[in-house]
Amino acid sequence: MDKYVCDLCGWVYDPAEGMPEAGIAPGTAFEDLPADFECPVCGATKDDFSKVE
Repeated sequence: MDKYVCDLCGWVYDPAEGMPEAGIAPGTAFEDLPADFECPVCGATKDDFSKVE
């Protein structure tokens, strides 16, 4: 699964880790995150993330 980086602040979503503190289990792909997902650091939306190449 691909990692995604917030274009605004640089925070990286790693699907291997998920975000247990936000109820997102490890192994959850970025594409499977809720539509209202926000960056935990700056509040950016999913549209503000890019796949880490």
